[in-house]
Amino acid sequence: MSTQSVYKTQKNAKSPAERLRTLVIYLLLTLGVGIMLFPFLWMVATSFKLPQDVYNLRLIPETITFDNYAAIFKKAPFAQWIKNTLIISLIATSTVLIFDTAAGYVLAKFSFVGKQLIFLLIISTLMVPTEMLIIPWYLIANELGWSDTYWGVLFPGIITAFGIFLMRQFMDSIPSDLLDAARIDGLNEWRILLHIAIPLVKPAIITLIILTFIGNWNQFIWPLIVLQTEEKFTLPVGIVYFSSELKDTSNWILIMAGTTISIAPLIVIFLIFQKQIIRGITLSGMK
Repeated sequence: MSTQSVYKTQKNAKSPAERLRTLVIYLLLTLGVGIMLFPFLWMVATSFKLPQDVYNLRLIPETITFDNYAAIFKKAPFAQWIKNTLIISLIATSTVLIFDTAAGYVLAKFSFVGKQLIFLLIISTLMVPTEMLIIPWYLIANELGWSDTYWGVLFPGIITAFGIFLMRQFMDSIPSDLLDAARIDGLNEWRILLHIAIPLVKPAIITLIILTFIGNWNQFIWPLIVLQTEEKFTLPVGIVYFSSELKDTSNWILIMAGTTISIAPLIVIFLIFQKQIIRGITLSGMK
């Protein structure tokens, strides 16, 4: 064995105290993962249980049944709720992508009076809790006749301060000389945005799409307030329907089945785009 190999072996060798510390860290991490995963696994397992087994903590049902999934589609317009949630999420994601990208580009690459003030005003809205905005949103929706409509759910989120901030930061990193060269070549600002700026900030675009879609898919408080008709409910609001309207012992297993279906698309999205989601969380500083 060479001297260098011996040195590396000695360097990599851990003392008993270091091994014990590593073991304790791994045990704590494993315990933490188990604590976090158990409610999720119990929810999925309970969705396949019989009503009398709903309070059983077993993760493998004694009798597996798919009747709960059939029941939620029979007892409520569950397919319509999925369609409503998908429509609202896709429209909100599209509008946020268009408006936030354009606003971020203008704030990053154009000079005009009051630009910094406008940007600061937009950023300052991030400090206002959503709960404080619900009453103004409700009054606006009532005044304009948007209550109990898709547009009533959508209008507070068609453009977001977070998206503008994210896109502005990325657009700011694009060399201005590159954009000036495109202007000299005769491209107008929309073509510069579409063909030069957006391809250079593709990671931010993907991050914005994923986070916006997930946020709108899981949105609960505002749709719960603005929607009253059962057929217009979104999935999170509709799942609450099982706890408030169906007064029988099967409520919990129906809620578990509905919740399992509602998170299935998000799990698929996470498995496909997990690198982009983790990168997006890192870039945006979200916890």
